Amino acid sequence: MKPGEKGYTLIELMIAITIMVVASGVAGAAIFQILRNTERNNDRITAVRQVQNAGYWISRDAQMAETVTTDNLTLPDFLTLSWTEWDAAGDPIGHSATYFFEDLTDGVGKFKRSHLSSAGASEQTLIAKYIYYDPNDVDATSKASYQSPVLTVQLTALFEQTLESREYMIKHRVQSFDQ
Repeated sequence: MKPGEKGYTLIELMIAITIMVVASGVAGAAIFQILRNTERNNDRITAVRQVQNAGYWISRDAQMAETVTTDNLTLPDFLTLSWTEWDAAGDPIGHSATYFFEDLTDGVGKFKRSHLSSAGASEQTLIAKYIYYDPNDVDATSKASYQSPVLTVQLTALFEQTLESREYMIKHRVQSFDQ
């Protein structure tokens, strides 16, 4: 040190350290909040995507459906849709798609689609995960009802602690046949 120069006093060092500790605490709290919100948003996005995917598949089939069955189904079945398609030769091909739950645990399970056709197609597709079904929870549970010509489907996903619901009102397409 040169003559006449002074160093930092103990009080100045303590004040500087206190300011750094407070700033570090605020920064740490902000980072924690950001990470917590990111996790919550990721859970919400996961739940929304599952509901949207299930809604897409049901909407696609319901628009072609000639027959819709929502009542008198027993678990694991949720919804059955049937329609007729005509091949190039003008012959009818019957289709049936049944949506059902698999591995329901505490009201949450996989949502699958079983498709059968008179042309020989037989396939099962995983439509969504984390779909919530609890008949005792009438407000939040996944449910379907049909009042011709509109199929109303409420789909709910429960992922971690995030519950997301969407309601779809689907009217089947008017089909015209030029034969």
